Amino acid sequence: MANIKSAIKRIQVSERDRLRNKSYRSAVKTLTKRYLVALDAYAAEPSSATLEAAQSALSESFSQIDKAVKRGVYHRNAGARRKARLSKALKAVEAQQAVAS
Repeated sequence: MANIKSAIKRIQVSERDRLRNKSYRSAVKTLTKRYLVALDAYAAEPSSATLEAAQSALSESFSQIDKAVKRGVYHRNAGARRKARLSKALKAVEAQQAVAS
């Protein structure tokens, strides 16, 4: 354990930041999983309602990723990469639906 006052403060600040970052990362993961479940539902049963649900979940995921980037939890390129992968998954399912019909 640190004895120097400034080192003690840095430990406290680091722990506070770690917990805040952890909550943002957890929220991003949760929303991403919800989106992927909605996307699977759309792939299994393509309809306007399931597509709407998937797009809504995508929007929520994007919003949370943007908030995490704004607060420094993710680097902006990491946030962009996550958003691109989510969009790519939707495009792939939509392409499969177009080929199937």
